[in-house]
Amino acid sequence: MMKNLLLRKRQNQYKTTVEKEGGFTLIELLLVITIIGILSAIAVPLFLSERSKSIHAEAKTNLESIRLLEEQYFAENGNYGPDGTYEFKVGSTTIQNLLPGFQPGNVDSLNFDYTLEITNNGSQFTATAVGRSGSVVDGTTFTIDQNNNKNF
Repeated sequence: MMKNLLLRKRQNQYKTTVEKEGGFTLIELLLVITIIGILSAIAVPLFLSERSKSIHAEAKTNLESIRLLEEQYFAENGNYGPDGTYEFKVGSTTIQNLLPGFQPGNVDSLNFDYTLEITNNGSQFTATAVGRSGSVVDGTTFTIDQNNNKNF
């Protein structure tokens, strides 16, 4: 009799172990999928926001560089340069003719196109960065002028 009880107990333990190894229930899988979905809904927008912030840093840094180079030009020449529009974009790098120290990198790999407009006989300038079409920053515009007024 004792042997019978021990045998039954072992069979029950074996049966329980086999049942547990059967896998996850549908409820457990749905719960995990729901949690992953909620975490993704929170994380993806945050990631995209940080990505565009890092791309905006390119424009802000290059506009500050243009402003500093213009101030240096003004100190040496008494004006910001001949009136006109100067560009740094694919096919036109005329800003570098006026400000050779402006070296933002390879024009093809930048996310923004840059324009420098000098007016009033060289007494005023406005530098503008416009996001390239088809990029994450398409249409985004940043500006800075001779008084360090900026929209960023």
